[in-house]
Amino acid sequence: MASFKERWNIKSNWQVFVIIVVFAITGSTAAYLSKPILFIVGVEKGMVSNWVYFPLYILLIFPVYQLLLVSFGFIFGQFTFFWAFEKKLLKSCGFGFLFKKEKVSNK
Repeated sequence: MASFKERWNIKSNWQVFVIIVVFAITGSTAAYLSKPILFIVGVEKGMVSNWVYFPLYILLIFPVYQLLLVSFGFIFGQFTFFWAFEKKLLKSCGFGFLFKKEKVSNK
């Protein structure tokens, strides 16, 4: 528990618990919501090959997860942590261009 707190710059055990709960809820919800989204788009498991369905399903989970993570983080009062986590994750995935670079002034 101490390594989580140190690495994530977290103050209390309660905050660690809330963050772990948010990760768990977000993963389950993203997987659950991706199937109806595919259905709305017109991709059904029996209608297309599994070679098409499952890659689309897995690819759809990623953006749904990102949106839900920040949303659930906000609901559970940990928006600052999850927003910083999102920016770091998206930058490491090559989406760093989405965020403005902070300018350092020489004053």
